[in-house]
Amino acid sequence: MKNGRIAIPSEGNGGLDGLRAGHFGHCDVFTIIDVKDGAIESVSTIENVEHVQGGCMVPVNLLGGHKVGAIVVGGIGMRPLMGFKQVGIEVYHDDQRAEIRPVVEDLIAGNLSVIADDQVCGGGH
Repeated sequence: MKNGRIAIPSEGNGGLDGLRAGHFGHCDVFTIIDVKDGAIESVSTIENVEHVQGGCMVPVNLLGGHKVGAIVVGGIGMRPLMGFKQVGIEVYHDDQRAEIRPVVEDLIAGNLSVIADDQVCGGGH
């Protein structure tokens, strides 16, 4: 990804040197990374909005409203995956590292793959 806006579900205050959250829908914040010409241009955060079980479209709509083009998750259910696709957000998969910076660098370098429909989870974990 050479240009665009990336969202990373994050714990605590987030940020490029923060830690990823295990469940995107229940993260504290989304770290937002703006990429231009293959380089990190700016980093900010968006507070996540509380949602109840089954309300997984809340973060989808939140990120869609902030013009996010890609999100990196460790896991995702089918319903939010379809929601992200509907609003034009590509969903990438990485469940190996907790740190945000190397995951972002891998996405920019083209080393992460789009999550496949058979990689979805049942939700709630």
